[in-house]
Amino acid sequence: MRIAVDGYEVFANTGGREVDPKGTVAVFVHGAGGDHSVWGLQTRYIAHHGAGVLALDLPGHGRTAGPALGSISELAGFLEALIAAAALARPVLIGHSMGALACLEAAGRLGDRLAGLALCGVAAKMPVHPALLDAALNDRPAAARMIAGWGHGGPAHLGGNPAHGISAVQTAIRLIERTPPEVLHADLAACDAYQGAPEAAARVACPTQFVLGRLDKMTPAKAAQPLVDAVRGAETSLLPASGHMMMTEAPNETRAALVHLLARLGVGSRAA
Repeated sequence: MRIAVDGYEVFANTGGREVDPKGTVAVFVHGAGGDHSVWGLQTRYIAHHGAGVLALDLPGHGRTAGPALGSISELAGFLEALIAAAALARPVLIGHSMGALACLEAAGRLGDRLAGLALCGVAAKMPVHPALLDAALNDRPAAARMIAGWGHGGPAHLGGNPAHGISAVQTAIRLIERTPPEVLHADLAACDAYQGAPEAAARVACPTQFVLGRLDKMTPAKAAQPLVDAVRGAETSLLPASGHMMMTEAPNETRAALVHLLARLGVGSRAA
């Protein structure tokens, strides 16, 4: 479906079910260089087990035309505007990497207007190496290889994809290569510049689930601990065999963590 938000016609995948804005709706937010498809192994299940689903293509990504937004603050404002435009009564924000920072910042602003929050592959600070920032603009294939290579844990490099016959690393490379250079650079620069995560975490007022990969080299699990400590009542799912791209590296475990959060909100079942 498409939602008009601040001059953008935003594409959102619904997981194959109509969305009731009066019910609990999980808004999925991808990371740098991604689109809604990164959540495909979680959204359909959730859409058919109690919650509505809106898996977004952020401005400049996938099926949503640009320009891209240039900061985590702007992305958070965009999420606030989307929640209002879609008239969501019980929104749950679920973000990965850059999307997790945007969801965290938005959650700090929304307070108890937000029903729940899940942060996947997140850290209190997410610096980006200057070489990657340069490659994002000037050598996109190299940037895609860097992100996909560092973003996946060891098993994914050795054919460890639960989906038989599909390379998780190569799939990620193809996705990132489709992102316009200026969009990928804006995404990475936004992550690099953002310093407000601890302050936002202290303002979160809803049930929160952290989903972290033990093999994550981009946002190591220990780098999320200041945020975990700052969010009252937060719970953590540590995925033992996953790197940064847990939605595809450990799809079942990631789905179970998100279903657990929804169950804490009285939605669906803990069975995943």
